[in-house]
Amino acid sequence: MRQGAFGRFRAVATLGLVSLLSSVPLVPAAGQSITVVSWGGSYGRAVNEGANIPFTEATGIRIGLEAYNGGLAQIRAQVDFGSVHWDVVDLEMADAVRGCDEGLLEPIDINDLPPGADGTPAADDFVAESHTDCGVGNLYWSTVYAYSEENFPGEGPATMADFFDLERFPGRRGMRRVPQVNLEFALIADGVPLEEVYATLETPEGLDRAFAKLETIKDEVVWWEAGAQPPQMLADGEVVMSTAYNGRIFNARILENQPFVIVWDGQLLDVGQLGIVAGSPRLEDALRYVAFATSAESLARIGRRISYSPARRSGTPLVTTHVVAGIDMEPHLPASAGNADRALRYDWAFWVDNQDELNERFSAWLAR
Repeated sequence: MRQGAFGRFRAVATLGLVSLLSSVPLVPAAGQSITVVSWGGSYGRAVNEGANIPFTEATGIRIGLEAYNGGLAQIRAQVDFGSVHWDVVDLEMADAVRGCDEGLLEPIDINDLPPGADGTPAADDFVAESHTDCGVGNLYWSTVYAYSEENFPGEGPATMADFFDLERFPGRRGMRRVPQVNLEFALIADGVPLEEVYATLETPEGLDRAFAKLETIKDEVVWWEAGAQPPQMLADGEVVMSTAYNGRIFNARILENQPFVIVWDGQLLDVGQLGIVAGSPRLEDALRYVAFATSAESLARIGRRISYSPARRSGTPLVTTHVVAGIDMEPHLPASAGNADRALRYDWAFWVDNQDELNERFSAWLAR
């Protein structure tokens, strides 16, 4: 694990999070607030109801919410200019590791986090792949593709290859305007076994193969940037199928009665992290928030509102039924046994090492 950012951890970080939580005020502390940045939409509402509101009720510390579409540009600008107004950010794993390496995030010691719902120490309760030097795992989520039953009333798409099959399933596709996921999906659709996808992407021939597969549907792609767009594009008939975050499709189907179907085959399974922006003048309160928001109970409250799996082992049994619809959540969680059978685990190390180069190549490819 990379260690470069640990030198930035100032003296206040020597206070254990457990002791910080034990000193939480029981009445509102006037003027105390932090800014938490997340992905907005139905996910943002689930986090607000499952973690933010309970945190404010418990501590009196108010939460200012902001939404973003990922990346490090805004964090980098705040740190570089010494004007940090974001405190806690919900990050994709590759961004969390890159941000830590660049000194953009504060280190967090997992041993300072509270134990699991069953008393298991945090280091053992969090799944190993979910925590890094500067990030604390929160939820498993996945990029899948989905379609509307109205577009394919008979036999619908069922494999990743079907997403790229314009002859059997004609119509426009939605895809996120980034190389991540798209390159992996292209190779899966082209017949590369899941366990060989990243090894293939490590080679020039493999990259050429992925871009060549994307080229076969490029003229039919509508590119999206925000997670709320794919469900809307499907509902409006702008596309017949789209890559999407599984939780957004779940909410559209369960809460809005949209006739959407998730195809789990080849899903890219990832785990998100909470990180604290380096130089936050509200570090102590940010640490309190991270400890609270990544507790098994908070993650389960979120998982009962949107179909994302807790990164804590003791949190999974707490995700029972949906708080509104009352349905069993287990069949809809991306890390559940049935859904994860044909999942590709996101290789954040590959993207940390190759993201800049592939962003440039992807942008050049789009412009052609």
